[in-house]
Amino acid sequence: MTLSRTARWTTGWLFAAAWALSFPLFSTLGPHRLWGWCAAAGYLGAAVATALGRRRTALAAALLGAVAVPLLWLVLTGQGQSEVAVIERSGRLLLESGQVYVDGPAHVGEYTPYLPGMALLGVPRALLGGDGSGDGWAVRLLGDARIWCAAALFGCLWAARRLLAGGPFGGSGRGPFGGSGRGLLPVLAVSPVVALPLAVSGVDLPLAGLCCLALAAAASGRPALAGAALAGACALKWTALPAVAVAVALLAACRGGRPAVRCALVAAGGTALLVLPAALLQPVELWRQVFAFPTGRAAVPTPASSPLPGHLLAELGPWGWYLTVGLLAVGGLAVALSLFARPPRTVVAAADRLALGLTLAFLLAPAGRFGYLALPVLLAVWARSVTVPGVSRVVAGSPRVGSPGGPPGGRPGGRPQARNERSGGHFA
Repeated sequence: MTLSRTARWTTGWLFAAAWALSFPLFSTLGPHRLWGWCAAAGYLGAAVATALGRRRTALAAALLGAVAVPLLWLVLTGQGQSEVAVIERSGRLLLESGQVYVDGPAHVGEYTPYLPGMALLGVPRALLGGDGSGDGWAVRLLGDARIWCAAALFGCLWAARRLLAGGPFGGSGRGPFGGSGRGLLPVLAVSPVVALPLAVSGVDLPLAGLCCLALAAAASGRPALAGAALAGACALKWTALPAVAVAVALLAACRGGRPAVRCALVAAGGTALLVLPAALLQPVELWRQVFAFPTGRAAVPTPASSPLPGHLLAELGPWGWYLTVGLLAVGGLAVALSLFARPPRTVVAAADRLALGLTLAFLLAPAGRFGYLALPVLLAVWARSVTVPGVSRVVAGSPRVGSPGGPPGGRPGGRPQARNERSGGHFA
């Protein structure tokens, strides 16, 4: 028997509430426990409202419980994961000395396992001059790195939606709340995948947003914009590198080799522009803190030690570490070969391929956390939130109408022409 839409969404909210409740029951981290209590209440309220047919009320309840209350409380009381302080310290060092890493870090708190671009999200705190103690509520709120991480994510998602919809009011069809296909985006924002990291750390949100924007730009035939978004992502974390391969493959499959090469060149040049100054100023620290520390090869052990397969193998000794690195390389090679053998041609296919590659990387990395897996989930859900079931937005270019290999209906000598077709596909 098929469940009704109301039953499906009520079940989904209840599942989210149960997942949130696991944090106060099992986690030892104060911010996670607080988020769990608040989010569980919000999701339960959303389930009740959905069952009563109040879908907008449901979304408001989830937003209040899972995002607004815990985020504001943690920000205004100065609580959060250590990543927040690390980002803000990098921003302060950048303004004071042009460097972003602590020289010769002695303990975990002094390590900055991010590439230099992440320091930009800590600059607002440094500019406001707050030190975290005795600051006014405005300084705490406007200077907190989580706020700027969230702004980067939602700004990128908004831009990606406009690219794929062809304008601020593009798109058609019905979403989960009876409106347009955009209905899933607010749900994604209040889901545990986004709400938890937003409240406690925010560090992976800009990376996710830039990856989404890069895929949207590639799908809509804007290689330079895709390359710029990829450069921004690669300047935050080196785990963004698989997104470059996926976006280039998507462009090559849908637009040809020249746009794909242009995207790759912009991505490489932009990344070098953002990373090279820090690499020249602090080459040893960049290697030690960004590459050696996250993979468990630094003098100080990384706290990222969830019992994932790669970490369990690395714990067996040196041979286990080399084995998991070898498996990681094999997994990356397999995904790369799949891009050549069957390149993605839609946003959903590209996001799924990137999600698969990142999932393999996180599972097989010598050190990692379960929370890292939220990024692949976010990518897969986002791709489906910007598509409308039964409608394919085809954006295909051809040099000339009726030319060999060119689809009919193209615009001669001009920009690619967008058209909506009824089909079973997605935004291409």
